[in-house]
Amino acid sequence: MVLTTSHHQYPPFAEGVTTAPLVSISLSKLETNDDVESRTFFKASKELGFFYLSMEGSSLGEKLVSQAEQLHRLQKEFHNLPDAEKDKVAREKIDPFFGYRHLGTTELEDGSVKRNETYNMRKDDLVGNCTPLPCPDLIKRNWDLLASYARNCRAAIDLMFTHLERNLELPIGTLAKLHRIEERSGDHIRFNRTAPGKFSEEKAKLGEHTDFGSLTILFNWLGGLQIRLPETNEWVYVRPVPGSAVVNLGDALVRFTAGLLRSNVHRVVPPLPPQDKIDRHSLVFFSRPEDAVVLRRLKGGLIDKQPESQKEELELTSQEWILRRSVGDLKGVYTHQGGLELRLPMVQGKA
Repeated sequence: MVLTTSHHQYPPFAEGVTTAPLVSISLSKLETNDDVESRTFFKASKELGFFYLSMEGSSLGEKLVSQAEQLHRLQKEFHNLPDAEKDKVAREKIDPFFGYRHLGTTELEDGSVKRNETYNMRKDDLVGNCTPLPCPDLIKRNWDLLASYARNCRAAIDLMFTHLERNLELPIGTLAKLHRIEERSGDHIRFNRTAPGKFSEEKAKLGEHTDFGSLTILFNWLGGLQIRLPETNEWVYVRPVPGSAVVNLGDALVRFTAGLLRSNVHRVVPPLPPQDKIDRHSLVFFSRPEDAVVLRRLKGGLIDKQPESQKEELELTSQEWILRRSVGDLKGVYTHQGGLELRLPMVQGKA
């Protein structure tokens, strides 16, 4: 089945551009426990830490694509709300991490000024784990859609955890029990909007980051996402693929597996022509370990065969880790080899 998306409504992705060598993993084949697909998924999780997750042939995947398209329309409505209304739910007013964030402005060619902005909606609000934070009426009216999308993203993520456990030779449930949906965590849906602008290497470098958590599901309609190839350090673009999400691993899985898995450095830059004249919107679901989980090496399976670290590891709870990373306090970029690869100023992930 060819899934219906709105990608055709936008200018095409630039031709003649070096793109990231992401493999495509079939959600449907993971659901049927296809051994070859499971091993391919594990290989991608170790080597690049990024891959496409094809939704075709999966009822869960079809729901995710359909809901992502609905939320794509919703996020445009949200970003077009009056600034004063969005400012009522600004992070500094309602929560240290969740809520609306104004990331600066861009002056357009016609002289007008437009905000770059994000809006984080925590999973715990949506699934009823806590009293929800204040939000605009637009979000309240679409609460059921957002809650269902969060649950469906988590269903896909829980399936991927199962395949990671099998390939890591860990007891089934080892990772899942650190990410229970009914427990408080940093899981959230994010709306991103970036206004058209010119490429700046200085700005791009400031945006280089790894994701804080475990697994990230991203739906993109325009280019702009870049990943750094591990072997050459070359920055290459990730081409949006209709009917597929981009999935990447975060730092938590690197910590849990003693560096066996990879959390790859990436950044977002302005799309290339002919996509460079319109707003870039992206829809992200971030999964994080439960707030109380301590980010430390797990025991068992292939992890026990990994070298022991020769330096003392800082052990924080997931909640502490997220808060410190979000304000740039922890500046390490973790790789599949363990330890610190670079010392970079860290910013909140913005895929």
